[in-house]
Amino acid sequence: MVSKDNGAGAAKNKGNENKMEDLEAVNLAADWSDISQGLRKDLGHQLHSQWIKPIQLGGFCKDTGTLDLFLPTDFSANWVQDRFADRLSLAWKIARSEVRHVRIAVHPGRRKLPEMSLGGHGGGLYGNGRHPANDGSDTSMIEIAAGTIGDQGFTTSVGLDPSLTFAAFVTGETNILGCNAAQRMAATETPQFSPLYLKAATGQGKTHLLHAIGHAYLSSHPRARIFYCSAERFMVEFVQSLKQNQMMEFKARLRSFDLLLVDDIQFIIGKASAQEELLYTIDALLAEGKRLVFAADRAPQALDGVEPRLLSRLSMGLVADIAPADIELRRKILESKLTRFAPLEVPGDVIEFLARTITRNVRELVGGLNKLIAYAQLTGQTVSLQLAEEQLTDILSANRRRITIDEIQRTVCQFYRIDRSEMSSKRRARAVVRPRQVAMYLSKVLTPRSYPEIGRKFGGRDHSTVIHAVRLIEDLRTRDADMDGDVRSLLRQLES
Repeated sequence: MVSKDNGAGAAKNKGNENKMEDLEAVNLAADWSDISQGLRKDLGHQLHSQWIKPIQLGGFCKDTGTLDLFLPTDFSANWVQDRFADRLSLAWKIARSEVRHVRIAVHPGRRKLPEMSLGGHGGGLYGNGRHPANDGSDTSMIEIAAGTIGDQGFTTSVGLDPSLTFAAFVTGETNILGCNAAQRMAATETPQFSPLYLKAATGQGKTHLLHAIGHAYLSSHPRARIFYCSAERFMVEFVQSLKQNQMMEFKARLRSFDLLLVDDIQFIIGKASAQEELLYTIDALLAEGKRLVFAADRAPQALDGVEPRLLSRLSMGLVADIAPADIELRRKILESKLTRFAPLEVPGDVIEFLARTITRNVRELVGGLNKLIAYAQLTGQTVSLQLAEEQLTDILSANRRRITIDEIQRTVCQFYRIDRSEMSSKRRARAVVRPRQVAMYLSKVLTPRSYPEIGRKFGGRDHSTVIHAVRLIEDLRTRDADMDGDVRSLLRQLES
């Protein structure tokens, strides 16, 4: 028989345990709030809202040091696992030293969605299980070769996505330098420069090129040891080796690679010990004629918190800048993706609309196309301009830069070297009429203004005059290469 005192004591202990669990949950939630806010600053509002915000905290096992993070669907869980697992793991380890593993999974209480296939290629929502744009951070990481150096830990796991090759990389004026430099780095003959440093804003193709270099080099050097990692992954491996007193093994394994590919080098900022190890690794590999490629969203000189010796190593080879994709390249990228959705037809005006409107980065551009086609197939609707405007409001509003008619008139006048007053004058000389018509055409293409509104901005002209100018320039672009070139040049200036 249990005494009342014993029963009361057990109840008290149980209550204390519950309070401790509640306090632990509150502390975890507070840490997650700080981590989430930090990721929001790093990733931007849109990526954070779409992928990080839906994450729910699961349980934390103190025995194994494993923290569960849950997402609502298989697709979102896989996406976050492929793109943000290292970043989430590192953030939690910094916030709580007892967190040794972060496990990302589907929320056990959520219904799993069925697999869907577009274009008949299988493999999930995007046909082949991923939708590689010109930036590999859009895609999952898949090991295509693996082995170990030593008995444990750091591996020669190439970690390359098989879809991210030079053949799949769409080139244009803005990225041709980076692509050519990447191909030279992967060539059989020794490159004239090393390391190669690819500098590009988010979603412009630098990660795609890292993967492509790895594939091409492995093709010509089948027995080569290649390692691809993010700067965060490098730091995680470094910290783990440090804690486990395995730094000598870490150094030996890292310096045995023939090609080292390090992505997002900007995230190594401020980590003095990791910077020093990377510096020694660079020196050791370069001394042996090995190849190194780094990628970041800013130039080496703009990496605050990086010691001067490491900056000099990162800058000593070739720094290849990849500029944001211009409209011609955006069109080419979209058209290259359409083959995956055959026999589904996407009208030309939809492609033009997407290319002209989604300008921030290639990832959002391809993501917008994928979302539009997925919605059309799942609902049985036809892909149209109206459907694109209705279903892509978030992406479009984030990308749309408001170009004014005044800005268009000023740019056209500078281009044709005429006085600004000619936009509103009554002069009929060809030297001023044609630029005026071009400005009217661009005003209709680049702004939401109606024909009467445009007419009023051009000296109170009738809407029929504007309609005539728009149709005339459209026709001239198909027949006159010089006119088409002028309009393309003006579009680049206005949209940059």
